[in-house]
Amino acid sequence: MADASHSPATLEGRQSGVLLAILSTVAFTFMAYLTIGLSLAVLPGFVNTNLGLGAMLAGLAISMQYVATLLSRPHAGRMADTKGPKRTVMTGLTMCAASGALLLLAALAPHTPWLSLSLIFLARLALGCAESCVGTGAIAWGMGQVGHRHTARVISWNGVATYGALAAGAPLGVLLDHQFSFAAIGAVSLLLPLAALPFAQRKRATMSAAGERASFRTVAARVVPYGIGLALGSIGFGCIATFITLFYAAHGWSNAALALTVFGVVFVGVRFIFARTIPRVGGYRVAMVSLSIEAVGLIVLCLASTAMLAGIGAAIAGLGFSLVFPALGVEAVHRVPAHSSGSALGVYSVFMDVAMAITGPLGGWVAGGMGYNAIYGFAALAAVASVVLALVLQVQAMKEPALAHPGPKNG
Repeated sequence: MADASHSPATLEGRQSGVLLAILSTVAFTFMAYLTIGLSLAVLPGFVNTNLGLGAMLAGLAISMQYVATLLSRPHAGRMADTKGPKRTVMTGLTMCAASGALLLLAALAPHTPWLSLSLIFLARLALGCAESCVGTGAIAWGMGQVGHRHTARVISWNGVATYGALAAGAPLGVLLDHQFSFAAIGAVSLLLPLAALPFAQRKRATMSAAGERASFRTVAARVVPYGIGLALGSIGFGCIATFITLFYAAHGWSNAALALTVFGVVFVGVRFIFARTIPRVGGYRVAMVSLSIEAVGLIVLCLASTAMLAGIGAAIAGLGFSLVFPALGVEAVHRVPAHSSGSALGVYSVFMDVAMAITGPLGGWVAGGMGYNAIYGFAALAAVASVVLALVLQVQAMKEPALAHPGPKNG
């Protein structure tokens, strides 16, 4: 007689329950990154034009968030392990709200430019710390809800929430600024996380796995090689995001935004369709295939002689880059004990922040000497280097067992 627990209807119900648990958790990531996206396209103009403080300070205001995120990632990971991911996410949402309040106050003080700028800097610092707490905490919370065997799906859906929220937040912020004022962005940035907090409060908490915690140095030593692979693979994404507009302009092409849109659509589409490939095939194999595809796309961009070829290259690069973060991330998490997974995610995520931070100046230096096409050639070489590193890590991993427990955490 067939086991009812393995019937198609039962399995489908379990899968639906897993997906619902993941979506209800990464929704907090969506809310946090929607808040981030609201001011992304409008804030530089406010500092440069409304406050009259120039482009350099406008750029610095944006950069403050990334610096705060970079510095706070490891702390957010440790907090998720020691205090629990629910508390980490709620702390992040609270800091999101504080950032919105500071931004609102800054918008109300345009006639005192330096006071307004100081409040903006504080708002950006708070938002950077909030990004670390919510991003890392939501992944750890999702893993606690559905178990480590679904780590790849949690990371993948968290990425969809991240990029989807940024894509929605930027035009929404522009609309709010045009229809009302910059103060409306501050007000909405305050209200959104405040609205999310009660839902986070009611959601079931998960505790970190019991056991003696590995030292931060031990966790970092195991995760850093995977982070380096992520950084090498992220350089291509950073080059497309930072230089595609200038690349198109240098060739006299129009519709650079279309290349970014194509990259984003393909990126999110692959996350939707192929996220389950990672647990079935293995993170290392998916990472190597993905990075190889990304390298091909970057080579097409490097050699592009028309806007259409550049768009095709961007699409191929998006196809490849989409699964790099979850594929290497799931293997990184499996290299540490389950009760240190939050710290592992914090350390691992830092490397994408670093890659995005260094891509601008390094890419600009390359472009100044060899032109914009050369940027994508060097990015392709970085992706190939990441393929080699992933292969080395796979060989090493075969010699030692994974340490993360496959079962769910107890709530």
